[in-house]
Amino acid sequence: MADVTRTATRAPKVDQACAEAVDIARGAITEEAGHIGEHLNVVAEGDRVVTHYFACDLPGYRGWQWAVTVTRAPRSKHVTVCETVLLPGGDALLAPGWVPWHERLHPGDLGVGDLLPTPEDDDRLTPGYMLGGDPEVDEVAWELGLGRPRVLSPLGREEAAQRWYDGENGPDAPISLAAPRTARCVSCAFYVKLGGSLGRMFGACANVYAPDDGRIVSLDHGCGGHSEVLIDETVIPAPPTIYDDSIVDEVE
Repeated sequence: MADVTRTATRAPKVDQACAEAVDIARGAITEEAGHIGEHLNVVAEGDRVVTHYFACDLPGYRGWQWAVTVTRAPRSKHVTVCETVLLPGGDALLAPGWVPWHERLHPGDLGVGDLLPTPEDDDRLTPGYMLGGDPEVDEVAWELGLGRPRVLSPLGREEAAQRWYDGENGPDAPISLAAPRTARCVSCAFYVKLGGSLGRMFGACANVYAPDDGRIVSLDHGCGGHSEVLIDETVIPAPPTIYDDSIVDEVE
């Protein structure tokens, strides 16, 4: 059986000459950069290659460090500088990671004059010539050249329905929970049912006095502006007649 030779990676040792070149490393930081703090430590990068770390006192760069890598040739005591760089430390103040614009958007971010392009491969949409699963829409959308270029896909309808139902216009909104249980939108005269499959669960509020006026609401949403909420008039009894008889003239 052949012997198996295992080669272990040898950790580099700190070169003494390079480790002692603190002043050379400090001098490599340009005067324009400045703000060099105390010497922090030395790390061996390889044979006769070490990196010196200095604290950075630049305003706004809390926790950052200057890193200066130095080296020397074999059998030479002359230390030279390889590179200098400003690096973040463990507790450095860093800017948030970059996020693509389409992942930074939140509901309601679109403002007046803004343009929001829709990706060609948006899963929420499907070509208008394909059946999207909504009978009332499919009657028109399937005809080439007559329908819209794209319509909501089943996934797009499902995501919209779940978002509306879980939001401020669903049954668990604070205004809905505070309303009488009989004051549901489905029985309100101001409830305008949506067309298509979304109309099974949602409609639009048409009560000018309601906070949801002009918005999509679920049929089990509710508020105090229900058309059939009636307040019984309270009959206030007339006050009793009070006679002041503290001073009465007695007559025989």
